[in-house]
Amino acid sequence: MADGARSDHPAVQKQLDRLSLLSPGRDVLGLERINAVVERVGNPHLKLPPVFHVAGTNGKGSTCAFLRAAIEAEGLKAHVYSSPHLVRFNERIRLAGTLIEDKYLAALLARVLDASEDINPSFFEATTAAAMLAFAETPADACILEVGLGGRLDATNIVPAPAATGIAALGIDHEAFLLSPEDGAPDDPMVRIAWEKAGIAKAGVPLVTQQYDDAMMDIIDKHAKTKGAQWIARGDAWNSAIYKKQLHYRDEMGQLSLPLPALAGAHQADNAALAIAMMRHQDAVQVSDGAFRAAMGWAQWPARLQKLDPGPLTALLPEAEIWLDGGHNSNAGEALAGYFQNSGRGEIHLVIGMLANKDPESLLHWMDGDLASITVVPVEAHEHHDVDAFTRPGLDVRKAGSVEAALRKLSQDQPETVLIAGSLYLAGDVLRANRQPPD
Repeated sequence: MADGARSDHPAVQKQLDRLSLLSPGRDVLGLERINAVVERVGNPHLKLPPVFHVAGTNGKGSTCAFLRAAIEAEGLKAHVYSSPHLVRFNERIRLAGTLIEDKYLAALLARVLDASEDINPSFFEATTAAAMLAFAETPADACILEVGLGGRLDATNIVPAPAATGIAALGIDHEAFLLSPEDGAPDDPMVRIAWEKAGIAKAGVPLVTQQYDDAMMDIIDKHAKTKGAQWIARGDAWNSAIYKKQLHYRDEMGQLSLPLPALAGAHQADNAALAIAMMRHQDAVQVSDGAFRAAMGWAQWPARLQKLDPGPLTALLPEAEIWLDGGHNSNAGEALAGYFQNSGRGEIHLVIGMLANKDPESLLHWMDGDLASITVVPVEAHEHHDVDAFTRPGLDVRKAGSVEAALRKLSQDQPETVLIAGSLYLAGDVLRANRQPPD
């Protein structure tokens, strides 16, 4: 799918335009092109500080946020590569704690594209190479890489020896881009997804995972053994639980009792625990128990159950709590429903925009019984579902031309709780309109 990246900086936009012309809407998995691109620019992926590589369907970005928070709480500096961005492309590349500056970003993209136009890299491949160049040229103590799509054939998977790899929650998403059984992948879709994500395993490197069903665990076990990775599975090598409003973590090295994450939702405790397990099962970067405690409150990950601050959009409903989440699949729907059902906030007025290649039912069925209304909005510049895709028996389902128009309509209902969800592209537009860009 087309990325649609835009920048207010002319030099950055010039390079993004070059990249869009080079690979318009092109998502083709494979490592041949990215290996060729990084070779042209000096193999920066071999010159990175200790790498923490995270895959998953849901929760990988939050896990990266907890990793970063723990490292920075220790007084160290971390690079972070994540995707997609919400408001500015620069959000994808964080250098030693700070978003990359426009002038340097434009120069890096130009270097990559000048060196590799004949290779025809995809958007993600070129930007991954640019990020690795920046990380190799800027001192830091650690480097956190979020997988873009899948794992086995993702462009980030060229790093030969990370300090640790991790897999967050797994579910159905982007399945069309993964191999089919005819290509040698497992038959069951969930097992196939676990197989793809486990492709980030490396010889002698800890592969730290959440707990999944038996068939998925079996395929991860086989993949780890084939690669020679040290599989560190939840439920066996480590575990965690919420008890008396604390996160309790344990592994063979001992136990930790930590504050619950400031990030909303019980699922964030799982993401935090995965980050802790990754840190504690490697020895390249040392983080103290005190840093883990601080990280619970420090970690931020915008548009994931984020309560919006006062701004132009929230001013339209000054008496309501307005929440924002980019969730668009079943795992996200389960997490959202769990949070609001346990929060005592009553019925939710949902404002939703969802890309045409996503399944509305996978998200909505978790929230049946909790919704007071649904207002369907477009996702600008992307193919998206119309109102007919969101019909629910006995529920008021309406249409609005924008999130702003939806909130104005909802003012007649005097809602207490509004949730805006369905797409990270939509979430980015909301943060921009509310003058609340990530920093």
